[in-house]
Amino acid sequence: MEQSKKTQHLLVIDDDAKIRTLLQKYLVDNGYFVSIAKNTSEGLSILKDIECNLIILDIMMPGETGIEFTRKLRTKIYNKIPILMLTAMGEADDRINGLEVGADDYLVKPFEPKELLLRISNIIKRNQEDRRNYYFGDFIYDIERQSLLQKDQQIFLTNSEHSLLGFLLQNANKIVTRESLAQELEINERSVDVQVIRLRAKIESTPSRPLFLQTIRGQGYIIRLY
Repeated sequence: MEQSKKTQHLLVIDDDAKIRTLLQKYLVDNGYFVSIAKNTSEGLSILKDIECNLIILDIMMPGETGIEFTRKLRTKIYNKIPILMLTAMGEADDRINGLEVGADDYLVKPFEPKELLLRISNIIKRNQEDRRNYYFGDFIYDIERQSLLQKDQQIFLTNSEHSLLGFLLQNANKIVTRESLAQELEINERSVDVQVIRLRAKIESTPSRPLFLQTIRGQGYIIRLY
């Protein structure tokens, strides 16, 4: 079943204040939750605090461009969030580059508002169909929704624990170094150990449960999918 618009959160990143405001009003009027950001740095900060279903991203912005941001985003925990790029009429090469680095679609400005809604709906629908769940023991983790279930019971995780679990699951059955985890979570290595302890307590709280999250002495951590 397609997710209701009222539970879908869009993030608009555009350096043009007028465009941001118009898009936010139009999309809210059409049933979406909408956050706005004037640059990619502000957009990334928002992504750390909310679950986002789609990013509407301008290509040409001062500082980090939409293409550079997309390339960076595809290496992080948010790498599956679909991106709709907004491009100017003469930016054909940029549109191609955007798709090559991981954008899902593009829309040329100026555009018809109804076409924007159609593109958003189609992208979100495709993304929902492609969503991957991870299974380990009696847990199911939906990395897109950041939802951890154990026998249909929701397990609460902090944003940092979601980022940690998601990154480990994306690298399941591989040793992940403390350095790479610290870089991914943007914390120091000592804090990585604290986050691992807290996460482990939530997914391995009974003696009979298999040891999913293991410490590899001198190397890092590994999460094993059985």
